[in-house]
Amino acid sequence: MQIEKLKQSFIPMSETMLYILMSLTIERHGYGIMIYVKEITNGRLVLGAGTLYQTLGKLEKGGLIRQTIENDRKKYYIISDIGKQLLIEEAKRISEINRNLEVIL
Repeated sequence: MQIEKLKQSFIPMSETMLYILMSLTIERHGYGIMIYVKEITNGRLVLGAGTLYQTLGKLEKGGLIRQTIENDRKKYYIISDIGKQLLIEEAKRISEINRNLEVIL
């Protein structure tokens, strides 16, 4: 039941949220997330600190990510099992959109 409520709250995901969850399939701290997202989007998406930490707060509050350690004022995060489930659901949704676009374009 909780997963259905989370789906309603988080899907569809913002692009920022999607990329942050993608980046947290391995443990990273905030700056590491920023660098990773910038790299995999070829510089198209550059996360500002305010946006990043606000989104991390929402994801942590929702249980999609969890903090692992805090080292020298750096907080490290990783995606939770629920976060992985929602990331898979979002990937399916995006794949459906892509298939539909391929048909009509």
